[in-house]
Formats: sequence, structure tokens, C-alpha cells
Amino acid sequence: MAERHAEKNSIQVIERMMSLLEVLADHNEPVSLKVLAQHSGLHPSTAHRILAAMASAALVERHEIGTYALGIRLLELGNIVKARINIRQVALPFMQQLHELVGEAVNLGIRHEDEIIYVERTSSGRSLVRVVYLVGGRAPLHLTSVGKLFLAADNAADVRAYVKRTGLPGKTPRSLNDLQSLEKEVEKIRRHEVSFDNEEAEIGLRCIAAPIRNDEGKLVAGLSISAPSDRYNPDWVGPIKATAAQISLALGYGKGMNVV
Repeated sequence: MAERHAEKNSIQVIERMMSLLEVLADHNEPVSLKVLAQHSGLHPSTAHRILAAMASAALVERHEIGTYALGIRLLELGNIVKARINIRQVALPFMQQLHELVGEAVNLGIRHEDEIIYVERTSSGRSLVRVVYLVGGRAPLHLTSVGKLFLAADNAADVRAYVKRTGLPGKTPRSLNDLQSLEKEVEKIRRHEVSFDNEEAEIGLRCIAAPIRNDEGKLVAGLSISAPSDRYNPDWVGPIKATAAQISLALGYGKGMNVV
């Protein structure tokens, strides 16, 4: 009986602590005890007692004027969590849902220098596996829908530098092989937040991709659907963008920031 009572009290303290943190998170400037008590629904003496304990753990900072702000320890803990986030683990459940919806392979790719590396894939089970889209497979940025997302995130000078470094090697007659064509392509991607591979990496294979961003708004990965050209469906634009947005949200994108 006593143990259950103590457990209940501990949970109540945690709930009150979280309500205070949420109030502090809603304010850009330090907050007075009066405002904290009012917004959290706590009695001022209760709020003061909990804030004192939080301040000793550096979860909040107490200013000389009697106001409080979020503490440096929260930043340290947040950075630890961020460092441990595995994009593959976060993305995979959403990828599987998308795979079930469209019935085709869903790929997750990240950038490494001038190439895309595929780090996760759900197989369609309906066609031969393309080597380039296997987990660990690599391809030049300009030849894939995911790679083009990263080029579109670069500025004009960086795109030109990429062209100069690589020479835009092609794999099929449809591959982009000149600066002007690539610039037009990345400009469309910037406008529509979606990119395409129209048999540019392999004849008979088409792809569509959407960007995945982290809590800082940085492009960290691309999500794509790949399918034989005769099964490609332009209606996949909505689902691929929606799924990429869900993964981005799970990574913290849009939380506590102004999203345009």
C-alpha cells in the first residue's frame, strides 16, 4: 500500500515537472514563477519546490530576477538523443506502410560525397532486384531520383562544381549529361519537392523520390519508390511526399520551428 502511494506521488511529480517544462518551452524569454504557476495549474509553492529541484539538476536555470528558463542539461540530453537516432530504424515502419500501399520497392538513400548510398530497402517481390538499389548500392547523384534531391538542396555554384568534378557520366540514353539539363531538373525539384528518374540509371526502371529532413531542416535522406516502367504510377507523388513528411516529423522536422 505504501509503495503504491509513493509510486503515485512520484508519477505526479514527474507530470508536474513536465507541465512546467512545457510552459518554459512555450516562452522565448525567462518566465516568472507567477506565470509558470498560472499556466501549469500548480500552486506557486508547489511550482517553486519542483523548480528548485529541477534547477539543481540543471534542467532549468533560475535568474536573479526570479524568473526561470530551460537549462543547459536539456540541450545536452537532446544532443545525446539526436546522436543516437538511426534514420533507418525511424524510417523503416513508414517505408513498410508505403510498400504495402503501392506494392513496389521503397528505398532509403543518403548522400556520401558525390554518390547516393542506399541504406534500406523493402523489396517489391515482383521483379528482379536491381543491383544499384540493393542496400549498400551506390550511384552518382545525377542518375537517381534520391541523388537529385541532394543536388537540388545545393546552391548553383555547388551544382556546377559537381558537374565539373564528375563530368556527368551517363548510363542510358536518358541520363542527364550536361549542366543546362541538370540545372533545369534541380529547379523543378526545388519548386515541387519531388524528383524523378525516368530510366536514367537503368532502362526499364523508373523512380520517384521525396526529401527527408531533420530537426534543423537539413536534408538527411531521400525516400524513393522504384518500379518497372510499365508499372510506374504518377499518382505515387502524394504517397511518397506524405511518407517522407511523416519520417521528417519523426526526426523532429517542424517541431518548434517555423515551417514554410
